[in-house]
Amino acid sequence: MQPITNELEPHLQKQVEAGSTGLDIIHGYLKVLMLEAENELLQAQEAEDESEEAMDSMERKYWEGQCDALGNLYALTYALSFAIAKRDGT
Repeated sequence: MQPITNELEPHLQKQVEAGSTGLDIIHGYLKVLMLEAENELLQAQEAEDESEEAMDSMERKYWEGQCDALGNLYALTYALSFAIAKRDGT
């Protein structure tokens, strides 16, 4: 996990400078995080299937939780986008 700072990663800062909204930036970044978490989940599932050890099961459960949490945030970005568009009449 990356440390929390007040500095944006350079690619995110470029999006800010290009005029992207915070919601659009978060939406896009969540896609990346979701793909990474899904890959980690697949690897954890494979490791658990091979070893059947409790620690591997815990790792799989961790990544399942990450995928669920990121998916919920991703859905929230959609709901916010629709609510903002409705508010603004667009």
